[in-house]
Amino acid sequence: MTGVDVEEILASRFESERGRLRAVAYRMLGSLPEADDAVQDAWLRLARTDAGAIENLGAWLTTVVARICLNALRSRAARHEEPIEGLEDALRASSDGPEEEAVMADSVGLALLVVLDTLQPAERLAFVLHDMFDVPFDRIAPILGKSSEATRQLASRARRRVRGSEAPDPDRARQRRAVEAYLAAVRTGDFDALVELLAPDVVIDADAASTPSRLAVTLRGAETVAHAAVVSAARAPFARVALVNGQPALIVAPKGHLRLVLAFTVDGERITHVGVIAEPSRLRALEVAVLE
Repeated sequence: MTGVDVEEILASRFESERGRLRAVAYRMLGSLPEADDAVQDAWLRLARTDAGAIENLGAWLTTVVARICLNALRSRAARHEEPIEGLEDALRASSDGPEEEAVMADSVGLALLVVLDTLQPAERLAFVLHDMFDVPFDRIAPILGKSSEATRQLASRARRRVRGSEAPDPDRARQRRAVEAYLAAVRTGDFDALVELLAPDVVIDADAASTPSRLAVTLRGAETVAHAAVVSAARAPFARVALVNGQPALIVAPKGHLRLVLAFTVDGERITHVGVIAEPSRLRALEVAVLE
């Protein structure tokens, strides 16, 4: 068999693994370009390796991609990377970005991407590899330089963050229905439905980072708040329902990066208060979890 034949076979075997490797890297990094770079880096490393000595190519490639992603996450944390400043700029950048990334984010779940983004690099790797791709802890542990038990604990801690509190809450379902109805009405521009959903004396408090004027705003009354909601409908395509501090809320997370939270107070079947949060320090203090 010639060297060309061997290279073609190796390339073919790598291509058969590319989709899964890309999925792993995307869940680790939350960015499709970075995920593609990690997969390409893995191919370059494979090309420099004696492939004949690799017993399980899929496992080997998964380990390599995981190490590349872990290093990228640690480097990102060391640089204290901040998201794009400005909610409207972030939304515009997401809207103008590649459609494929939006499709990928939707397939994973924007709420899940937001939660993954809050995890420490080691927690994220342990959770993604074990819970999402069924990689055994004894294979993950060497990547992290930890014992299998310590790796299991990292995944367990991440799992609790992802799922949030599992304590039953009789009010949660009612609040979720109200939040979903609010989002549906905003997306369709249904002013009358919003007025019906809002309490007559509803109050909305928006922090300075969430408004175009960069000034904190307080609005009162169902019609006033409904009008403001309809005006802000451009943000609605990026909004998803999630648990925030244990309660159903709306998050706006273009490409999985949290930019805005709408926290609701519901009394009976009507919304009495909406808190709009976009200040980065306030967002970082929130606990976001996936809403089943």
